[in-house]
Amino acid sequence: MELEFSEDQQELRSTVRAFLDRECPMTLVRAVVEKGAVVEKGTAADELWAQMVELGWPALTVPEEYGGVGLGFIELAVVAEELGRAMAPGPFLATVTQFIPALRHAGTPEQQQRFLSAVANGELTGSLAVGGNVTAARTDGAWTLSGTVRHVVDGDHADDIVVMARVDGGNGLFIVPGNEVQTTPERALDQSRRLATIELDGVSIAEDRILGDPGHVDDALDLAVGEATTALALELVGTCQAIFDLALEYAKERHQFGVPIGSFQATKHKFADMLVALERARATSYFAAATIAEDDERRPLAVAMAKAAAGDAQRRIAQEGIQILGGIGYTWEHDMHLYVKRAKTGDALLGTSSDHRARVARILGL
Repeated sequence: MELEFSEDQQELRSTVRAFLDRECPMTLVRAVVEKGAVVEKGTAADELWAQMVELGWPALTVPEEYGGVGLGFIELAVVAEELGRAMAPGPFLATVTQFIPALRHAGTPEQQQRFLSAVANGELTGSLAVGGNVTAARTDGAWTLSGTVRHVVDGDHADDIVVMARVDGGNGLFIVPGNEVQTTPERALDQSRRLATIELDGVSIAEDRILGDPGHVDDALDLAVGEATTALALELVGTCQAIFDLALEYAKERHQFGVPIGSFQATKHKFADMLVALERARATSYFAAATIAEDDERRPLAVAMAKAAAGDAQRRIAQEGIQILGGIGYTWEHDMHLYVKRAKTGDALLGTSSDHRARVARILGL
């Protein structure tokens, strides 16, 4: 298994970071937060997404035959980490790390041509809704969906949503038009990311919007959710890195008793513990990304370990980051609270560190 970044992957990271440093300053993130994660047409956040589309980021993992760039999961992981570091708003996470994997693993070639090419062109955004109480029933040659799913990323904004629903004998995956579901924006801790509760009240889904064979899509669903979870873990790593960097810069500049507070032994211990947690999460998450890229049989275990490690890292780094800054870390004017809120919300999505630690135990038979 290749665990070193290639020159192209390193160049991709440098390019993405330079773009986000230039086009996604914290003033833009704050503007989104103050509007409650609303990204209206013509705003700076909407322009940021338009630039991402122009650069081909939505097409990153779309196969070339459908108009995409055709890169692998490691490249997506690199971009996800950098997006987390910049706290970039917009539909990238939901569309590229959730919607696209569901189409790639469960869709027919015709469905992939129809939906993935639209994503690659920037004409379509999507999301994935799992973990709710949605049921699907066969009626008059179509399927009818009813139920509710909470905490859907971009659920009130996505053009299409892949919804997991219970059917006789298992689960089904259905592409539901965003304008056919009732949505309620959620007032989440992190207001830089759109979360919504979606409700389906007898929504009829045509045959060409059914992914795979209803009742027999669990393998495809596991693969798609695994990719989404790993990308989220990498994004969380990026946010933790930003918290670490912010605290380190402050510790070098803030003086007490005539010396920088970073020179105190107790402060050094905090940074050492933070760095160990951060590097453990980063290494574990990229190992999970490598198992996905190479279709390694250890993938389910690696994905669970990655999300658990990322959750553990945010818990320590968020706490220590706030404490190192002292009183200023609690103020609205300082950026620290924005990063901490993003990290806390990221840990809760797609299973907390405790949930994934329990999954590790189940996989190992403990």
